[in-house]
Amino acid sequence: MTDVRTGAPTTPRGWAARSVSASLPDFPWDALATFAERARAHPGGIVDLSIGTPVDPTPALVQRALAEAADSPGYPATVGRPETRQACADWLRRRFGVTGLGPESVLPVVGSKELIASLPTHLGLGPGDVVVHPRLAYPTYEVGAVLAGARAVPADALTSLGPERVSMVWVNSPSNPTGRVLPVAHLRKMVSWCRERGALLVSDECYLETAWDDGDDDGGAGPVSVLHPDVCDGDHAGILTVQSLSKRSNLAGYRCAFVAGDPDVVRELLAVRKNLGLMMPGPQQHAMHVALDDDAHVEEQHARYARRRAQLWAALESAGFRIDHSEASLYLWATRDEDCWETVSRLAERGILVAPGAFYGVDGRRHVRVAFTATDERVAAAVERLSRT
Repeated sequence: MTDVRTGAPTTPRGWAARSVSASLPDFPWDALATFAERARAHPGGIVDLSIGTPVDPTPALVQRALAEAADSPGYPATVGRPETRQACADWLRRRFGVTGLGPESVLPVVGSKELIASLPTHLGLGPGDVVVHPRLAYPTYEVGAVLAGARAVPADALTSLGPERVSMVWVNSPSNPTGRVLPVAHLRKMVSWCRERGALLVSDECYLETAWDDGDDDGGAGPVSVLHPDVCDGDHAGILTVQSLSKRSNLAGYRCAFVAGDPDVVRELLAVRKNLGLMMPGPQQHAMHVALDDDAHVEEQHARYARRRAQLWAALESAGFRIDHSEASLYLWATRDEDCWETVSRLAERGILVAPGAFYGVDGRRHVRVAFTATDERVAAAVERLSRT
């Protein structure tokens, strides 16, 4: 490199020394690469149950909606189409009893992971701020805090805090990875705790429509949104919910999600995201609207997952596993009371790839997360292989 004014050689500025990626946790799935290779070497091929990615077709009516909106030459607005935002509010009311939510309290986003990872930064958190997340948690909650320069703290470690202020609290019910559903009473306590301290409560609810039991072992009645009046008394101040269509509608490839709740916080997010040019493409917004308005395809997909879940649950138990929680989400939280990496290795030898519980926190070290998002044929292959363990 040369100095454009003098022509003299210059030295690099050393940006690599300040590389953001160096401050982030290791990307967990990289650690699975050798086990994936081992599983792929199985004569019957790999059964990949490690990541909960949809494998069934995107509903035909959604594909048609995307095609119909394909002529989209202009820039979409960051705020989103009014019809799409209204569809989000209507869906929350129809499916989950959320009242008092208007389109001004909804913002479409390009996938929920992007929103989760960027939220602390976009809301101005930084050094001196604490982001609280569940002890067993989706790793992106921590990643988002680190990117902002804030400190990520598991919920049970709050007593060890110094002078830092708790600015954001993540809750995830149904949980990834455990599938646990938090009862209304617990969610109400979290709302009260956050309001007493001026912290923003953000609820990751992307598995709301993937519940399997009538209730949970804590006496709840199935998944409920933090925006439900039974939780927040109809007051959405200081609360956001993050919703995704990836799981409910097989739209992971479309990157359709939205955030909703406190209109003041949504307005601030919009102001920041407009400056960054973060906008959901218009055709996807149209497809998202159509998907949210239709419940039939959700019930059809739910039935597929229920069959696969039942088959894998029975096969895992027959192979000596215990299933904990797992009353909702797209995973079985399984253990053989051994180190999770031993379980991963044992299953990889049989061509089955699962996620080690250690990816989600120290309390997961003796569990594995088993997704039931594989095809019927691959699930049947896993069941057959588990019968020989």
